[in-house]
Amino acid sequence: MPDRLFDGYVFDLDGTVYLGDELLPEARETLDELKQRSSVVYLTNKPLEMPADYAAKLTRLGVKTCPEEVISSTDALLLYLGRHAPEARLFVVGEPPLIQLLSLAGYEVVQDAADVDVVVVSFDRTFDYRKLKISFDAVRGGARIVATNPDAYCPTSDGGGLPDCAAMLAAIEASTGASAEAIVGKPSPHMAATLLDRLGVPAQDTLLTGDRLATDIRMANEAGMASALVLTGATGLDEALSSEDRPDYVIGDLGELLPRGGESRAATRAPDRRSE
Repeated sequence: MPDRLFDGYVFDLDGTVYLGDELLPEARETLDELKQRSSVVYLTNKPLEMPADYAAKLTRLGVKTCPEEVISSTDALLLYLGRHAPEARLFVVGEPPLIQLLSLAGYEVVQDAADVDVVVVSFDRTFDYRKLKISFDAVRGGARIVATNPDAYCPTSDGGGLPDCAAMLAAIEASTGASAEAIVGKPSPHMAATLLDRLGVPAQDTLLTGDRLATDIRMANEAGMASALVLTGATGLDEALSSEDRPDYVIGDLGELLPRGGESRAATRAPDRRSE
């Protein structure tokens, strides 16, 4: 359990704040209290909805949230494209919200492989052979590949999962022999830069809480933020304590982020990764 409050807090969503359509234990009470004392933003690698949709869901579940408080991999994507391909014509392996967001940002989204400068690859439940073939032809013709996130699957509330962006990316990379020049979501520095800019708090004064070691915790560690792994999602305690991506804290639920004096039964202080 952290022994102090931080100036800024970053929370993953799926598996950390909620699972499916239900808030996880202690989420509402903890977030309400932290928002009275610190800056709080929410972070997700899922590009399936607009930030306003995630904000509306959180508000509906009892955590009042505005769209500006939600950062997704699409925000990091826009940052990356703005710096590295501002005039690019895009083919998007993705769902309508992502295509809409890119169009609103001024990018031309095309369907003819010969016109494509960048193939954007994302979590896409409508992925099919047509999209694979256009991507294949575009990349073979010189187009670059940029992906939104490295997740192989997305957990679902029934204990299962859905193939995520990495599955679509693997098909395109395997067929073309090319690799993505950037994967902009967690744990990339593009995502870290995006969230810290939005939060307005230095990395050393920020605590990032999530349920995945290779994305949430790795990004926090590499960006100089403190990190807390919550055991309500994809990662168990044994894996957390043995991983190279070591969190500063391992907690049973979000309530253990609030310093109350004394040790919580479920909270575990991870071995100090900075002393090795």
